[in-house]
Amino acid sequence: MFVVATAGHVDHGKSTLVRALTGMEPDRWAEERRRGMTIDLGFAWTTLPSGGTVAFVDVPGHERFVPNMLAGVGPVPAALIVVAADEGWMPQSAEHLAALDALGVAYGLLAVTRADLADPGPATARARAEIAETSLGAVPAVAVSGLTCAGLPQLRAALDRLAAQLPAPVVDDPVRLWVDRSFTVRGSGTVVTGTLGAGRLRVGDELELAGADEPVRVRGLHSLGEARPEAAAVARVAVNLRGTPRDRLGRGDALLTPGRFHHTDLVDVRLAGDPAADLPATLTLHVGSAAVPVRVRPLGPDTVRLRLARPLPLLVGDRALLRDPGRHHVSGGVRVLDVAPPPLGRRGAAAARAQVLAELDGRPDLAGELRRRRLIRAGALIRMGVPVHAEPVAGDWLADPAHWRGLGERLTEEVARHAREHPLEPGMPVDALRQRLALPDRVLVEALVRPPLRIHAGRVGAASANALPEPVALAVRRVRAEYGDRPFRAPEADRLVDLGLGPREIGAAVRAGALLRLADNVVLLPDALDDAVRVLAGLPQPFTLSAARQALDTTRRVAVPLLELLDRRGATRRLPDDARIVVT
Repeated sequence: MFVVATAGHVDHGKSTLVRALTGMEPDRWAEERRRGMTIDLGFAWTTLPSGGTVAFVDVPGHERFVPNMLAGVGPVPAALIVVAADEGWMPQSAEHLAALDALGVAYGLLAVTRADLADPGPATARARAEIAETSLGAVPAVAVSGLTCAGLPQLRAALDRLAAQLPAPVVDDPVRLWVDRSFTVRGSGTVVTGTLGAGRLRVGDELELAGADEPVRVRGLHSLGEARPEAAAVARVAVNLRGTPRDRLGRGDALLTPGRFHHTDLVDVRLAGDPAADLPATLTLHVGSAAVPVRVRPLGPDTVRLRLARPLPLLVGDRALLRDPGRHHVSGGVRVLDVAPPPLGRRGAAAARAQVLAELDGRPDLAGELRRRRLIRAGALIRMGVPVHAEPVAGDWLADPAHWRGLGERLTEEVARHAREHPLEPGMPVDALRQRLALPDRVLVEALVRPPLRIHAGRVGAASANALPEPVALAVRRVRAEYGDRPFRAPEADRLVDLGLGPREIGAAVRAGALLRLADNVVLLPDALDDAVRVLAGLPQPFTLSAARQALDTTRRVAVPLLELLDRRGATRRLPDDARIVVT
């Protein structure tokens, strides 16, 4: 199936032509049929000579109903432009063409109707000249009559050729179904319709309603009037939603693949049309089937920032148009450059932002996004429409390579600075480092740590045990000089103070492995344990605390915690009678 939207001035025979091609009545409302004028969107379909199917979205041509027309054209990849031979090019012909051009529609066909009433040549020549100046370029033209059916076989053949030119739909893309109708069917509940431009829908799928927190589930699918278990792009679909009230959604809402779209009310865009400086402060943004008021802030000659009245699920590269409803004027088409732009709080920020945007073309670019954002979660980029094919640096965080290298260098500098300012601390706290480097997640700090640094007990410091501050190292050398020949004698508390070893200094020396702490204010040199085991192994086994104290030439103050430490480490084993043996 391919989907085509009609476009053209009011009363030029769009609905008559669709009716003649399909045998179906596209005007759904009795008022439309009574007045002979399309007011809202109509839908019909037919089989082409090739066996393929074309579905029409028939749009109103009157200037009062341009928003309805744009809701039908927005999601559709091709257009059938209709001009009457007896009236030729008219104001709404021009506005509809401007809308198609603004949306970047590149595939189309010209049907010159009422060829039975006037020579189609002049109307054809004028229309083709107007169309050639737009994104549609040179289009085929067919003269037809909806009443006599003259030219219909040629128009069917031209539609077949148009279908063959369309790019293949991407059926594995996420779904973003812009809703153009919403109604209730007795016994089934809420049904919405739209043009499925990409992706695939299946009965039972869980979807996300744009702007809402709760999921919705597909209860049933219809396409071309038939129930189907699934529908793949491109297709006109009707989706029956389980348990969703009718008033929860309507035209301009969207059904989405969960977690794949960024809902934003602030976008930076490139404008094709009126100069950015000439735009009014408020306009209407038309994208998909949505029409949302926006506030306009010019940034550069052709770039503007739009503040939307409500968030929409937009992607980098989306096409949309800006319209001034008061003047019935299409101000221009826009291409979305950034769906999560930075704030402009400082003087000169707008001019600097314009320079950045001048380098963007609206095509998703992973390297460029990383360069601009420096650090970002992979999921956030995917929701912006940027394909991710890089390895995360930590968790699901992606980083610009140059920025990541710079962070690693800054981390090393910060740890060294902290060591100089706080020499007795075992390292810099991870959270302090995170704040100093302005990182959003502590896992990024942990990923940046490289030898000779290490993380221990929530701090980042030197892995080497020889990094004692000089005053502490001097105190340890004095302990070794004074007690080296009496390895199991521990300095008393006042002597530790005389040697320059207060609680913080002792803690630093113990962490560095320069001293062994047995208990508060009881420290030995670090090789005392091995020496003690060797001495105790020479005693008759088992041995008592008193025998151990005498063999080690120490006091009970040292012998008790020393033996308990040896017990915990499995070097000795305490027996029921409080004697011990050395475990070999």
